[in-house]
Amino acid sequence: MVDYSVHGQVAVFEVNNPPVNAFSHKVRVGLDRSIDKAIRDTNVKAIVICGKGRTFPAGADIREFDQPHKEPWLTGVFEKLEKTTKPVVAAIHGTCLGGGLECALFCHYRIAQKTARVGFPEVQIGLLPGAAGTQRLPRLTGLRVAMDMITSGRHILAPEALKYGIIDEMFTGDVINAGIKFAKSVMNKPLEDRCLKNKTVKDADQADQIADEFMSLVKRKYKGFEAPIDCVKAVKASATLPYREGLKAEALYMQKLVLSGQSAAQRYAFFSERAVSRWKIPGGNFQTAKPLPIKSTAVIGAGTMGTGIAVCLLNAGYQVYLLEQNQKFLENGVKTIRGIIEGSVRLGKTPMAVAQKAATLLKPTMKYEDLADVDLVIEAVYENLSLKREIFSKLDKLCKPTTLLCSNTSSLDINRIGTATKRGDKVAGMHFFAPAYYMRLLENIYSTETSPATVATIMDVGRKIGKVSVLVKSCQGFLANRMRGPFSVEAYFLLEEGSTPQEVDSVMENLGMPMGPFKTGDLSGLDIGYKIQTELAKSKGVELTANSKFLMGERISTLTRTMYDKGRLGRKTGKGWYRYEKPGGKLATPDEEVMELIKDHCMKAGIQRRNISTQEILERLVYSCINEGFKILEEGVAATPEDIDISWIYGFSWPKYLGGPMYYANRIGLDKIYKRICYYHENFPYSSHWIPSRLLQKLSENKVPMNQWCSGTDSKL
Repeated sequence: MVDYSVHGQVAVFEVNNPPVNAFSHKVRVGLDRSIDKAIRDTNVKAIVICGKGRTFPAGADIREFDQPHKEPWLTGVFEKLEKTTKPVVAAIHGTCLGGGLECALFCHYRIAQKTARVGFPEVQIGLLPGAAGTQRLPRLTGLRVAMDMITSGRHILAPEALKYGIIDEMFTGDVINAGIKFAKSVMNKPLEDRCLKNKTVKDADQADQIADEFMSLVKRKYKGFEAPIDCVKAVKASATLPYREGLKAEALYMQKLVLSGQSAAQRYAFFSERAVSRWKIPGGNFQTAKPLPIKSTAVIGAGTMGTGIAVCLLNAGYQVYLLEQNQKFLENGVKTIRGIIEGSVRLGKTPMAVAQKAATLLKPTMKYEDLADVDLVIEAVYENLSLKREIFSKLDKLCKPTTLLCSNTSSLDINRIGTATKRGDKVAGMHFFAPAYYMRLLENIYSTETSPATVATIMDVGRKIGKVSVLVKSCQGFLANRMRGPFSVEAYFLLEEGSTPQEVDSVMENLGMPMGPFKTGDLSGLDIGYKIQTELAKSKGVELTANSKFLMGERISTLTRTMYDKGRLGRKTGKGWYRYEKPGGKLATPDEEVMELIKDHCMKAGIQRRNISTQEILERLVYSCINEGFKILEEGVAATPEDIDISWIYGFSWPKYLGGPMYYANRIGLDKIYKRICYYHENFPYSSHWIPSRLLQKLSENKVPMNQWCSGTDSKL
C-alpha cells in the first residue's frame, strides 16, 4: 500500500490505496516499514511523502472505526517520522484531509500544489482530529484559525494554507519532482525548530477568551451536536497544557466521541450519502447504464421553483432556456435569478467568474419552439395533472427525439404524466425542494417506462449541480412528501386534542430539528397547506367544510381552513400559528388568540381536549412517519432505509446525529416501535397511517439486522 523508491539521496513514499489513499491498517504498516527502511539506508538523506494517483492521503479509513484497533497506531507511525534525523517533506496534491493533514503536520516541511486543499472534516462524522491534529494545527496557525477549521470541518485552498503557515511553499507541475527538489534544498538544515511538538501556541494568553467565543458560536450554529463542543475543548488544551498532556486530553475527547451514539449516526449518514448513488431499476443500474450528454436545458415556469432550479443549472454551467407564457412573469423570473446569483456572490458562495458565465447562459423566452434542440427540459408549473400533461404533449411534438422530459412535481404520478407523450422511456421526475438553489435533496422519480439511461442522466445531472440525488419509484407523494404526510396530519390532530403549537414545536426542536411543524408552516405560508388540502378533497369529489371530520372515511383536520378564514397565513401576514413583530418578521411569539381559535374550532367539531405528554407528541409525530417509511420499503418505492434517511436529512433537516428516522427506529428497537404503532392504531382506527406495516412487523419479530432492510425483504421472511 506504500510504494518505496529512492531517487539519488531522497527516498519517496507514495501511498497507494485508491481512491483517496486512506490510512488503512495496511497503509500504516507499509508506511512504518518504509520509514524503517529509509532510516537504515545511509545513502538516504531526506524523505518525501506523497499520494499516488489523484490525491495525497485524504484521511483515515472510516470503515475501521467500528472494528478492533490494530497496531501500528497512526500517531505512533507519525511520531517515528518526526523523530528521524532526516528531513521529511509532505508533497501535497489533491486533498490533504483529516489523518492526511495530521501526517503532514508531523513532517518537518509541507509543500502543496496551488490547487490542493487541506482541512480537518472529522467533525462532520461526529469526531475530532484524533492523531494530534487538535494539538499541532494551533501551533502553526494560532487558536482562532485552528478552532474555525476544526469546528467547521471546512477545506481551505493552498494559498490560504500558505497564509496561515500550514504549508511552507506552493508548487506547480509533478508532485514527486517538486518534493525531491524541495527535499534537496533542506537536506542539511537543522530539524529541531521544524518539530511542531517543540513550538508554543502564539495566542495562548488569549485561550480562555477565544475558547469562550467559539463555544458560544458552535452551540448556536451546531445546536445539539456534541463534536464541535469537544473540538473547542481539545484545541484549547493545546494552549493551556504541555504538549503530552494535550495529547492525553485529545485522546479522552476522541474516545468519548467514537463511542457516542452521535458519531455512529453521523458515520452511518456519511456512508448512506454515498450508498444512494448506487441505484438499480429493472433493466439497468448505476454500473451498466451510461448518462446521456446534457449541454442545453430548459425550465418551464418562472415562479419560485422554476427560478431556483434555473439557478442550480446555471451555476453548474448549463445553458438554460427559461420559458414563461406571461411577459411580466418572465421578467420577474429573470430578475429573481439575477438577484439570487448576485446575493450568492456577495456572500462568497459563488465565484464572480461563475456568475458572469451564468448571465450569458440564461435564455429567457416565451416560445416553446425555442426548446426544440435542448437536451433536458424540467417542467416546474403548479401541481395540476391536466396542465402538466398538456405541456408534456406539446414538448413531445416540439423537442428532438432524444430530449429528456422531466417534471418537478412533488406528488403526481410520473406514469400518468408520461402517457401524454410517445417517449415514456425519456420521462422522469426531478423533484427539487424549496428553495431549490439551497436545499441539497433532489428526489428523482422513475416510472414503469423510464429507461436506465434516463435515470443515469438525471442522477448525473443531480451530482453535477451539487445535489444529493435519491432515486424512487413513482407513487402518490413519492418518498419524502408521502412519508412527511402522517407527520403533518398528526401535528394538527395533537392541536385539536389538547397540545399547543409551541408544545408540539418544542418536542421536535428538542429532538434536533431546526424548527417544529408550526413554525415551518408559518414560514412557508398556511394558505399553501389549505389549498393542497382543498385540491385533495376536490380530486375525491368531496367538499371540504370548516367542520369536516372525515374525508372518504379518513379522519382529517380542518384547522388550516380556520386559520385561512381568519387571515392568519404565517410570517407574510405577521400572524399564523404564532404572532410576529411585523409582516415578514422572524421572531415567533405564542399568541393567545390562536388558542382561542383552536378551542372554538374543537368545540364546534365536538372534540374533547386533554393533556398530552411530550412522549406521546414525539411518538405520534415520528413513529407515524417511521411506519410509513416501512410501507415505502415494503412496496419497493425506496430500495433501502438509506434512501429514506438521506431524504429526511437533506429534505427536511433531520439532524445527522440521529442518522435519519429509519436509523433512529433501529436504535430505539423495532419491537418497541411496532408495539406503539399497534397501540395508536387501536386508539385511532380512522387514521390509515397507523395501520402497521407488514414489513415492520416481520422485521421486528425476526430481529432482522438493519443492513437487510430493503425492498423485497418482506418476501424472504
